[in-house]
Amino acid sequence: MKRNRVKPSTNKKTNSSIKPNALFPKNPTLAIYLNQFIVWDTSLCIHINRYSTNHMIAAFFKGISRLGDGWFWYVMLFTALVAHGTSAILPLVVTMLLSATGLAVYKILKLKTVRPRPYQVHQVIVLGERPLDVFSFPSGHTLQAVLFTATLGSYYPELLPIMLPFAILVALSRIVLGLHYPTDVLVGAGIGYVLSLWMTSLHQLIAQNLLFLSVLVFY
Repeated sequence: MKRNRVKPSTNKKTNSSIKPNALFPKNPTLAIYLNQFIVWDTSLCIHINRYSTNHMIAAFFKGISRLGDGWFWYVMLFTALVAHGTSAILPLVVTMLLSATGLAVYKILKLKTVRPRPYQVHQVIVLGERPLDVFSFPSGHTLQAVLFTATLGSYYPELLPIMLPFAILVALSRIVLGLHYPTDVLVGAGIGYVLSLWMTSLHQLIAQNLLFLSVLVFY
């Protein structure tokens, strides 16, 4: 991506993608608190991104981020299928449907919020990996990492010791590489976890429909 598409700002403490006055035009107190929160968000982002100046750290998190594009989760799905056979088919279908829902939510929020990525706004941010799209909020990588970890981990707890540390590293990598603010990551994680809570209902719904279809076919 060409960095000159969005004119960087030399202001290290202000996120130009959020306008407190527009959000709280009649409540200056809330606007002040929001400004303070934005300053914290930006400062923490800049602080964490400084670690990317170390070549080994940057390379490590770049690799984590690329695996978080989907490859790691495909391996986890395949592992569950090999280990549990046909009994894993329904859990994997549930996981993939929730993942697709998360992708839709993520796409809608990105188009609605149009928050620039940190490296586009702050010159001190070092870009360590190519972005998959233009906007920053929320973190889709973190959303999917938490969703897969919570969903597959509920079905197959033996995978949690592998998935949980990786999900944390994925979330951290997005900030280290200058692609997301901490709030992007936190909200992405929250959305992923909330979607994972639908796992039981979706599982029961699909199972009931499959049972109904099997009865129709049998008769």
